[in-house]
Amino acid sequence: MYLGTQIPARHDDDYRVMKQLGVSNVSATPPGDWRTWDRPTLEAFREKVESFGLTLDMTQLPMPSTRVDRDVPCKDIMLAGPERDSQIDGICRLIENCAAAGIPSVRYNFNYIGIPRTPMEPGRGGYMAEAFRLDLANPDEPTPAGIGDIDEDTIWERVDYFLARVVPVAESANIRLACHPHDPATPPGYMGVTRVLGSVEGMKRFVSMHESPVHGLNFCIGTLGEMVEDVGQVPEITRWFGERGKIMNIHFRNIVGKRYSFRESFPEDGDIDMPAVIDALRDTGYKYMVMPDHAPTLSGENQQQVAFAFCYGYIAALLQTRC
Repeated sequence: MYLGTQIPARHDDDYRVMKQLGVSNVSATPPGDWRTWDRPTLEAFREKVESFGLTLDMTQLPMPSTRVDRDVPCKDIMLAGPERDSQIDGICRLIENCAAAGIPSVRYNFNYIGIPRTPMEPGRGGYMAEAFRLDLANPDEPTPAGIGDIDEDTIWERVDYFLARVVPVAESANIRLACHPHDPATPPGYMGVTRVLGSVEGMKRFVSMHESPVHGLNFCIGTLGEMVEDVGQVPEITRWFGERGKIMNIHFRNIVGKRYSFRESFPEDGDIDMPAVIDALRDTGYKYMVMPDHAPTLSGENQQQVAFAFCYGYIAALLQTRC
């Protein structure tokens, strides 16, 4: 396994800084509308990334973590809308184009309500971090416009429809599919939706559908901690998915707290035993990127870049000492 990042480069110097900080592999997307990402466009983008000594390891499908009533490119896939089949066809073509352009994996979300959070909270030295406290959340938070209440069975039917079309294409192209679990876990029916990937059982069901060596998870350690009552379980749950080859990427993020009540943190400043997570990944033969995600907000200038620089160094040290 190796250090990666998905932080978008604002300009070419950001690519240079990534390399200087020890990052060698990135998840990134070309500029422009995803429907214009043909093979030449993707090849040119990969070559640009490579010109900085980096590897374009993954790109994002047009299925983000954004609420489905916002500017989501392929919302009909989630909503079973009239453009669902044409959008899935476009996803399949994009997967094939990634394969032809030498990009080995893609990540995506199947998200309806985005990433709910309550007010940010302070951590070590006063850094500010995202949090979710169910007792502080609005119990009457409205369902995203246009979707109505969606029960669990309906969502599973829509997931199945998508996977049935996409997994065979990805397997034929040898492109890894990495779906992000739902962040955070929320009670059934929260905002009108029961989040099927907001539990360990749901994640296990998901990876068992349309079984394929290329079908798995963008495995977020912080999100996993947000699903359980005891975050001490996180390394062993990681081991379960790793043993089955269902981890396609790692978001290496920590939290302080547990299900329905947590604050995000720097990776060494939370309740999850992150070195034990690396041990579980090592022992199960995980061989892809380990990247920071959702770094806290620092004081001063260039806040995000400084925070992620710290995370890169911490991950790199763990990889060097435990692998």
